[in-house]
Amino acid sequence: MRLLPLLTDGFTDLVLGSACVGCRRPGRPLCTGCRAALPEAAATAWPTPTPPGLVPPYVTGAYDGLLRAMVLAHKERQVLALTRPLGDLLAHSVGAALQTAAGPDHPVILVPVPSRAAAVRRRGHDPTAAMTRAAARVLHRQGREARVARLLRLRPGVVDQAGLDASRRAANLAGSMAAPSAVVRRLGRRVPHAHVVVCDDVLTTGATLREAQRALEAAGLTVVAAATVAATRRRRAPPGSPPALSWTPGTD
Repeated sequence: MRLLPLLTDGFTDLVLGSACVGCRRPGRPLCTGCRAALPEAAATAWPTPTPPGLVPPYVTGAYDGLLRAMVLAHKERQVLALTRPLGDLLAHSVGAALQTAAGPDHPVILVPVPSRAAAVRRRGHDPTAAMTRAAARVLHRQGREARVARLLRLRPGVVDQAGLDASRRAANLAGSMAAPSAVVRRLGRRVPHAHVVVCDDVLTTGATLREAQRALEAAGLTVVAAATVAATRRRRAPPGSPPALSWTPGTD
């Protein structure tokens, strides 16, 4: 028996009242068993209906069970110990996207979807930006030149997306993001020929990713794919594509 992790988990629970977000075992926010059960691959997961022109979106699994618990604990309860495992998952999605969209020598720029300022203040951190930085570190260790660029700005007036259907999400986000052209030009000079991947935590209707893609393309960038940790609802594969992940819709 591995006593040290057990003693560490017990001490953490005694002092901090911590427990695994997956199985509720006292100790670390993600126990060894639940971490071992995380997906190690990603695939395309197209929303139904798919926003016109959306680049291929990649996810590691359904927004349910352990993945859902991790995303919510990291986002809403500031369980920052989950940043690294969520970054590992996001890196799987980015890696799967790049196998199709980019050669091994091309650098990649990861652009996190921006959060509303009010949400960042309420949460005390920006979870999407944090897991995107963690994903970039994973890709760097794997030998790929990867950097995070927070290029997108969110205009005032965008409301919380929770509870909105696909059409209202699209209307809420239409024209809501922008990428300052001066910043994009400087990045282009520093990292020429880079491939751009939009990153988020959860894919729902695809409206957020499509708006982020639109804003980046309007600034002159070419977006090759989108990457998220998980996806809600049932997904379909476009005709002629490899099999995509498919599952029962989530509840959020």
